[in-house]
Amino acid sequence: MKHADMNVKLRRKRIIKQNIPLMAMFLPVILFYLVFKYIPMLGLVIAFKDYNFFDGIVGSVWVGFKHFKYLFENAHTRDIIYNTMLLSCLRVFLSFPFPILLAIMLNEARRLWFKKAVQTLVYLPHFLSWIIVGGIVVTVFAEQSGVVNGLMKLTGLPSYAFLYHEVPWMSIFIGSSIWKEAGFSAIIYLAALTMIDPSLYEAANMDGAGKWRKIWHVTLPGIRPTIVLMLILSMGHVMEVGFDHVYVMQNQVVSQVSEVISTYIFKIGLQGANFSVTAAMGLFESLIGIILVAVTNRIARAFDQGLW
Repeated sequence: MKHADMNVKLRRKRIIKQNIPLMAMFLPVILFYLVFKYIPMLGLVIAFKDYNFFDGIVGSVWVGFKHFKYLFENAHTRDIIYNTMLLSCLRVFLSFPFPILLAIMLNEARRLWFKKAVQTLVYLPHFLSWIIVGGIVVTVFAEQSGVVNGLMKLTGLPSYAFLYHEVPWMSIFIGSSIWKEAGFSAIIYLAALTMIDPSLYEAANMDGAGKWRKIWHVTLPGIRPTIVLMLILSMGHVMEVGFDHVYVMQNQVVSQVSEVISTYIFKIGLQGANFSVTAAMGLFESLIGIILVAVTNRIARAFDQGLW
């Protein structure tokens, strides 16, 4: 018995020794998350205090749920939460299918030069900052000098202020998000498509299945675990519209739909120095994200596709 225990200990030491280089490579990642992700969580305590620079985090007065009550009793903050959820849900659920469709279409392309050219074109927008994308949007949809309004004038149609009406603004907001990120997100699904057994397509050919049948019965089931995983992860960002995207496109005319949590935190927290209220808002946003991820994973587990 003692001899067996000694063998187990020696084996464990040997495994640890063999994996020391891998552990050393992983150490910077652990440090990054500790320093920039987990330690800053301690600062969330200011959501329950009347924080100010003079007293600091420790010395500020504890006020409990005062700031949370303010958030839910104030009509303006309720509108901001509603706008955030609306824009995020529209972006998640409307943009989610596009990378899948794009990956399937690229996978079906047989001309290598055409496939590479299209991949380059659809990946490129991901590397543009939202400042550049915002400039492109203004160039295309501006009322006086925009490309779209210029074409409308040539056809005899009156110009239209796309960026100053709520529904068109929301459509452009979501469309620009799809244009920027769909190509890069398709990389994950392209990688998943390479894992599908080619013999399944051969069997489908022998059964007389057409292109659409093979996509429906072979391709989509083959990448279903990846689709479910990406959906679960995306649900964690439902409350995160993204500061840059909204800030470069919003204006006072459409502020009823464009004012979201991230811009509110910037204006009230950083510009207005009201850190406690914005910390409460950020904590609420994170809690909703965790709940949505847990609920989505629970639903996925019913179909044996859960993340954990």
